[in-house]
Amino acid sequence: MRWIGSAALVLLVACGGKKDDGPAPGAPPDAKKLTLTLDWVPEPEFGGFYQARESGAFGKQGLDVTIKARGQGDTWKLVAQGQTDFATTAADQVLIARDRGADVVAVFAVYQTSPQAIMVHAARGFTKIDDVFTHTGVLEAEDVTWLRFLRKKFPDAQVKVTANAPGIATFLANGELSKQCFITSEPIQARARDSDPATFLIAEAGYNPYTTVVIARGEMVRNDPATIKKLVAAMREGWRAYLDDPGPMNAKMGELNREMDAKTFAESARLQHPLIETEETKKTSLGAMTKERWQTLGQQLVDLAVIKQPPTMDCFATF
Repeated sequence: MRWIGSAALVLLVACGGKKDDGPAPGAPPDAKKLTLTLDWVPEPEFGGFYQARESGAFGKQGLDVTIKARGQGDTWKLVAQGQTDFATTAADQVLIARDRGADVVAVFAVYQTSPQAIMVHAARGFTKIDDVFTHTGVLEAEDVTWLRFLRKKFPDAQVKVTANAPGIATFLANGELSKQCFITSEPIQARARDSDPATFLIAEAGYNPYTTVVIARGEMVRNDPATIKKLVAAMREGWRAYLDDPGPMNAKMGELNREMDAKTFAESARLQHPLIETEETKKTSLGAMTKERWQTLGQQLVDLAVIKQPPTMDCFATF
């Protein structure tokens, strides 16, 4: 996962709030005011949202959207409790939230292929994610759903799993250590430190929840679909523009996130592009979701005893 010092995080969140004090560019005086809370700080994984705000795509739809950076946490709780209109999270968290009684619904999915991965030292010669578990060594990872899935998939794993340490220092210091990561984050940092990371997507093992999923309260989806349709249209326009030319918005986000340099912004945007725009989205649309994907994920979570029963298909809505 992505890590950042608490002092820096407070600064970033504060800066994010300051940035959005005024009306959104292009928003009419009577624009509907909405809030989108991110589950991390300004980085390329949110580039299309910032693009939609700064380019006036939200305003063109009659929306004045404030974007708030929050950092780690269960953002679905903020949506369920009415503290924000929309938030980003991961698809498995949507189903966990609903299993706990929260009426939240997914309306847009940025990453069609999850960027969650494991990075290893290329010198070890691993060629697939299976090698991480069938060889000795250490894997730093949080005890979350994807790790439970992999532990079940590789019940006789030879690797020792330990708690994930902040940053990449432990990875750099130990050639036998593997580490959880986003392919758009830690591997870039490691290469900048003259390391030799190879990465394996968790999706390659069969666990591929939509990531950076925008959620809303179910009540809003049912009672005000017109507003959500406008929001989705603006987000789709924003992501199209950002994927085509991420440079200008990377510079804008860089003003909010001083922890990431311009080179890292550019490389992260490049690496995430094929995870966001896939052959499927070229046929349908950016942000699209399918019933089959949600059903598969739901059954996986039931099999892992993470949720009690398969989800109903009102867990997501298409616009």
